[in-house]
Amino acid sequence: MPLAIATEPVPFTVDSDGVARVAKTRVTLDTVVAAFLEGATAEEIVQQYPTVDLADVYSVIGYYLRRRSEMDDYVQRGRQQAEIQRKQNESWFDPCGVRDRLLARRTHKVT
Repeated sequence: MPLAIATEPVPFTVDSDGVARVAKTRVTLDTVVAAFLEGATAEEIVQQYPTVDLADVYSVIGYYLRRRSEMDDYVQRGRQQAEIQRKQNESWFDPCGVRDRLLARRTHKVT
């Protein structure tokens, strides 16, 4: 009997904000790709993000390797967007001295 070869869809979805997530988890595609590029194996990625199936991680890595240029562009755009958002948040809320202010609040509530 011949081997039946089936094509399986890549296990990620893109949400309304344009963020690709692995299968039906909250783990982003770029999180898995970043872990892989830092040297993590698929098994290590699953240990770090247990909501993701091992087969899905392998599929995502394979997808990345087949479309490296396109995926690198996607990851870079995400990093740029995150940097814009970080700067916007810092313009609204001064991050300098946050720890000291929080500790001061806790001290005043205790006494």
